Amino acid sequence: MTTTRERARDELTAEILASARRQLAEVGPAALSLRAVARDIGKVSSAVYRYVASRDDLLTALIVACYDELGAAVEAADRPEESPRTRWRAACAAIRDWSAAHPHEYALLYGSPVPGYSAPRDTVGPATRPTAVLVRIVVDDRLARPRDGSGARTDLYEPVRAFVRETIGEASAAVLDDDLVERTLSAWITVFGAVSFDRFGHLVGVTADTDRYLERLVEDLADGLELSGTDVSGSSATR
Repeated sequence: MTTTRERARDELTAEILASARRQLAEVGPAALSLRAVARDIGKVSSAVYRYVASRDDLLTALIVACYDELGAAVEAADRPEESPRTRWRAACAAIRDWSAAHPHEYALLYGSPVPGYSAPRDTVGPATRPTAVLVRIVVDDRLARPRDGSGARTDLYEPVRAFVRETIGEASAAVLDDDLVERTLSAWITVFGAVSFDRFGHLVGVTADTDRYLERLVEDLADGLELSGTDVSGSSATR
Protein backbone atom coordinates (compact mmCIF):
# COMPACT_ATOMS: atom_id res chain seq x y z
CA MET A 1 0.00 0.00 0.00
CA THR A 2 1.19 3.52 -0.72
CA THR A 3 1.74 5.94 2.12
CA THR A 4 0.12 9.36 2.47
CA ARG A 5 3.46 10.96 1.56
CA GLU A 6 3.77 8.83 -1.57
CA ARG A 7 0.21 9.65 -2.65
CA ALA A 8 0.85 13.35 -2.12
CA ARG A 9 4.04 13.13 -4.17
CA ASP A 10 2.24 11.30 -6.99
CA GLU A 11 -0.58 13.86 -6.98
CA LEU A 12 1.80 16.83 -7.10
CA THR A 13 3.87 15.20 -9.83
CA ALA A 14 0.69 14.69 -11.88
CA GLU A 15 -0.23 18.36 -11.33
CA ILE A 16 3.22 19.46 -12.48
CA LEU A 17 3.02 17.37 -15.65
CA ALA A 18 -0.53 18.53 -16.40
CA SER A 19 0.59 22.15 -16.07
CA ALA A 20 3.61 21.45 -18.28
CA ARG A 21 1.33 20.04 -20.95
CA ARG A 22 -0.77 23.20 -20.82
CA GLN A 23 2.38 25.27 -21.22
CA LEU A 24 3.42 23.08 -24.11
CA ALA A 25 0.25 24.09 -25.96
CA GLU A 26 0.54 27.77 -25.03
CA VAL A 27 4.24 28.63 -25.37
CA GLY A 28 5.97 25.53 -26.76
CA PRO A 29 8.66 23.32 -25.24
CA ALA A 30 11.54 25.82 -25.56
CA ALA A 31 9.73 28.29 -23.28
CA LEU A 32 8.72 25.72 -20.68
CA SER A 33 9.33 27.20 -17.22
CA LEU A 34 9.30 25.64 -13.78
CA ARG A 35 8.42 29.01 -12.25
CA ALA A 36 5.41 29.28 -14.54
CA VAL A 37 4.38 25.75 -13.56
CA ALA A 38 4.65 26.67 -9.90
CA ARG A 39 2.45 29.73 -10.41
CA ASP A 40 -0.06 27.70 -12.38
CA ILE A 41 -0.52 25.07 -9.67
CA GLY A 42 -0.37 27.55 -6.79
CA LYS A 43 2.94 26.42 -5.31
CA VAL A 44 6.15 28.24 -4.47
CA SER A 45 8.99 27.49 -6.87
CA SER A 46 11.04 25.74 -4.19
CA ALA A 47 8.26 23.18 -3.72
CA VAL A 48 8.26 22.31 -7.41
CA TYR A 49 12.06 22.14 -7.55
CA ARG A 50 11.97 19.41 -4.91
CA TYR A 51 10.11 17.22 -7.41
CA VAL A 52 11.63 18.41 -10.69
CA ALA A 53 15.14 19.80 -10.43
CA SER A 54 15.37 21.68 -13.74
CA ARG A 55 13.65 22.59 -16.99
CA ASP A 56 15.44 19.71 -18.67
CA ASP A 57 14.21 17.26 -16.04
CA LEU A 58 10.69 18.54 -16.60
CA LEU A 59 11.05 18.07 -20.36
CA THR A 60 12.35 14.54 -19.83
CA ALA A 61 9.43 13.64 -17.55
CA LEU A 62 7.01 15.08 -20.09
CA ILE A 63 8.62 13.22 -23.00
CA VAL A 64 8.59 9.92 -21.11
CA ALA A 65 4.93 10.40 -20.14
CA CYS A 66 3.95 11.20 -23.75
CA TYR A 67 5.88 8.29 -25.23
CA ASP A 68 4.28 5.97 -22.69
CA GLU A 69 0.84 7.33 -23.52
CA LEU A 70 1.38 6.87 -27.26
CA GLY A 71 2.85 3.42 -26.67
CA ALA A 72 -0.12 2.39 -24.55
CA ALA A 73 -2.53 3.58 -27.25
CA VAL A 74 -0.77 1.56 -29.96
CA GLU A 75 -0.52 -1.51 -27.71
CA ALA A 76 -4.23 -1.28 -26.91
CA ALA A 77 -5.09 -1.12 -30.62
CA ASP A 78 -3.12 -4.28 -31.40
CA ARG A 79 -5.23 -7.42 -31.10
CA PRO A 80 -3.09 -10.56 -31.53
CA GLU A 81 -6.11 -12.67 -32.48
CA GLU A 82 -6.57 -10.62 -35.68
CA SER A 83 -4.61 -11.14 -38.89
CA PRO A 84 -1.20 -9.44 -39.09
CA ARG A 85 -2.45 -7.08 -41.79
CA THR A 86 -5.45 -6.03 -39.68
CA ARG A 87 -3.17 -5.54 -36.68
CA TRP A 88 -0.76 -3.43 -38.75
CA ARG A 89 -3.60 -1.26 -40.00
CA ALA A 90 -4.96 -0.77 -36.46
CA ALA A 91 -1.55 0.09 -34.99
CA CYS A 92 -0.85 2.66 -37.70
CA ALA A 93 -4.30 4.19 -37.22
CA ALA A 94 -3.67 4.44 -33.46
CA ILE A 95 -0.47 6.39 -34.10
CA ARG A 96 -2.27 8.84 -36.35
CA ASP A 97 -5.27 9.14 -34.02
CA TRP A 98 -3.04 9.89 -31.04
CA SER A 99 -1.14 12.52 -33.01
CA ALA A 100 -4.42 14.21 -33.94
CA ALA A 101 -5.73 14.14 -30.37
CA HIS A 102 -2.41 15.38 -28.91
CA PRO A 103 -0.81 17.63 -31.54
CA HIS A 104 1.47 19.53 -29.16
CA GLU A 105 2.68 16.36 -27.46
CA TYR A 106 3.30 14.73 -30.84
CA ALA A 107 5.29 17.79 -31.93
CA LEU A 108 7.38 17.51 -28.76
CA LEU A 109 8.22 13.89 -29.56
CA TYR A 110 8.69 14.07 -33.34
CA GLY A 111 9.00 17.75 -34.21
CA SER A 112 11.89 20.19 -34.00
CA PRO A 113 14.53 19.55 -31.30
CA VAL A 114 14.31 21.79 -28.24
CA PRO A 115 17.32 24.15 -28.27
CA GLY A 116 19.81 23.28 -25.55
CA TYR A 117 18.10 20.02 -24.57
CA SER A 118 19.50 16.54 -25.11
CA ALA A 119 17.18 13.64 -24.27
CA PRO A 120 18.74 11.19 -21.80
CA ARG A 121 18.76 7.41 -22.02
CA ASP A 122 15.62 7.34 -19.84
CA THR A 123 13.54 8.25 -22.89
CA VAL A 124 14.71 5.37 -25.10
CA GLY A 125 12.61 2.58 -23.58
CA PRO A 126 9.32 4.52 -23.74
CA ALA A 127 10.19 5.74 -27.25
CA THR A 128 10.46 2.18 -28.56
CA ARG A 129 7.00 1.08 -27.36
CA PRO A 130 5.11 2.03 -30.57
CA THR A 131 7.95 0.66 -32.71
CA ALA A 132 7.93 -2.61 -30.78
CA VAL A 133 4.26 -3.14 -31.65
CA LEU A 134 4.89 -2.70 -35.37
CA VAL A 135 7.90 -5.01 -35.30
CA ARG A 136 6.04 -7.58 -33.19
CA ILE A 137 3.30 -7.80 -35.83
CA VAL A 138 5.90 -8.64 -38.49
CA VAL A 139 7.59 -11.17 -36.18
CA ASP A 140 4.30 -12.90 -35.36
CA ASP A 141 3.47 -13.18 -39.06
CA ARG A 142 6.88 -14.69 -39.77
CA LEU A 143 6.58 -17.13 -36.86
CA ALA A 144 3.23 -18.28 -38.21
CA ARG A 145 4.65 -18.73 -41.72
CA PRO A 146 8.31 -19.72 -41.31
CA ARG A 147 10.62 -19.81 -44.31
CA ASP A 148 13.77 -21.78 -44.92
CA GLY A 149 15.94 -18.66 -44.97
CA SER A 150 17.81 -19.70 -48.10
CA GLY A 151 19.38 -16.74 -49.82
CA ALA A 152 18.80 -14.43 -46.83
CA ARG A 153 21.16 -11.47 -46.66
CA THR A 154 23.57 -11.15 -43.74
CA ASP A 155 25.01 -7.68 -44.31
CA LEU A 156 22.79 -5.66 -42.00
CA TYR A 157 24.48 -2.81 -40.17
CA GLU A 158 25.15 -4.19 -36.68
CA PRO A 159 23.64 -1.25 -34.70
CA VAL A 160 20.38 -1.82 -36.59
CA ARG A 161 20.45 -5.51 -35.70
CA ALA A 162 21.21 -4.59 -32.07
CA PHE A 163 18.28 -2.14 -32.02
CA VAL A 164 15.90 -4.86 -33.17
CA ARG A 165 17.22 -7.31 -30.58
CA GLU A 166 16.82 -4.71 -27.83
CA THR A 167 13.32 -3.78 -28.99
CA ILE A 168 11.75 -7.23 -29.38
CA GLY A 169 14.21 -9.66 -27.80
CA GLU A 170 16.88 -11.97 -29.12
CA ALA A 171 14.62 -14.95 -29.88
CA SER A 172 12.07 -12.90 -31.83
CA ALA A 173 14.73 -11.01 -33.75
CA ALA A 174 16.27 -14.31 -34.84
CA VAL A 175 13.30 -15.06 -37.12
CA LEU A 176 13.86 -11.91 -39.19
CA ASP A 177 16.41 -12.03 -41.96
CA ASP A 178 18.34 -8.87 -42.76
CA ASP A 179 16.16 -7.95 -45.70
CA LEU A 180 12.97 -8.13 -43.64
CA VAL A 181 14.56 -6.16 -40.79
CA GLU A 182 15.43 -3.36 -43.21
CA ARG A 183 11.98 -3.39 -44.76
CA THR A 184 10.34 -3.34 -41.32
CA LEU A 185 12.40 -0.42 -40.06
CA SER A 186 11.84 1.45 -43.34
CA ALA A 187 8.10 0.89 -42.94
CA TRP A 188 8.24 2.18 -39.34
CA ILE A 189 10.09 5.32 -40.47
CA THR A 190 7.62 5.81 -43.32
CA VAL A 191 4.61 5.53 -40.98
CA PHE A 192 5.90 8.19 -38.62
CA GLY A 193 7.14 10.32 -41.51
CA ALA A 194 3.70 10.24 -43.14
CA VAL A 195 1.93 11.02 -39.85
CA SER A 196 4.33 13.92 -39.29
CA PHE A 197 3.74 15.26 -42.80
CA ASP A 198 0.03 15.08 -42.13
CA ARG A 199 0.28 16.64 -38.67
CA PHE A 200 2.56 19.50 -39.74
CA GLY A 201 0.59 20.37 -42.89
CA HIS A 202 2.99 19.07 -45.52
CA LEU A 203 0.34 17.03 -47.33
CA VAL A 204 -1.70 20.13 -48.18
CA GLY A 205 -1.88 20.30 -51.95
CA VAL A 206 -0.44 16.80 -52.32
CA THR A 207 -3.76 14.98 -52.15
CA ALA A 208 -7.39 16.00 -51.91
CA ASP A 209 -8.17 13.01 -49.68
CA THR A 210 -5.55 12.69 -46.96
CA ASP A 211 -7.36 9.87 -45.17
CA ARG A 212 -7.51 7.75 -48.31
CA TYR A 213 -3.91 8.56 -49.21
CA LEU A 214 -2.59 7.48 -45.80
CA GLU A 215 -4.82 4.40 -45.77
CA ARG A 216 -3.36 3.35 -49.11
CA LEU A 217 0.16 4.07 -47.89
CA VAL A 218 -0.31 1.83 -44.85
CA GLU A 219 -1.66 -0.90 -47.13
CA ASP A 220 1.31 -0.56 -49.48
CA LEU A 221 3.67 -0.92 -46.53
CA ALA A 222 1.83 -4.08 -45.48
CA ASP A 223 2.30 -5.37 -49.03
CA GLY A 224 6.02 -4.66 -48.83
CA LEU A 225 6.23 -6.59 -45.56
CA GLU A 226 4.18 -9.41 -47.10
CA LEU A 227 1.76 -9.40 -44.16
CA SER A 228 -0.98 -12.00 -44.36
CA GLY A 229 -4.63 -11.03 -44.14
CA THR A 230 -7.10 -9.09 -46.26
CA ASP A 231 -6.42 -5.68 -47.78
CA VAL A 232 -8.90 -2.80 -47.76
CA SER A 233 -10.37 -3.89 -51.08
CA GLY A 234 -11.34 -7.23 -49.56
CA SER A 235 -8.72 -9.17 -51.52
CA SER A 236 -6.67 -11.82 -49.76
CA ALA A 237 -3.12 -10.61 -49.15
CA THR A 238 -1.78 -13.89 -47.85
CA ARG A 239 1.42 -14.84 -49.66
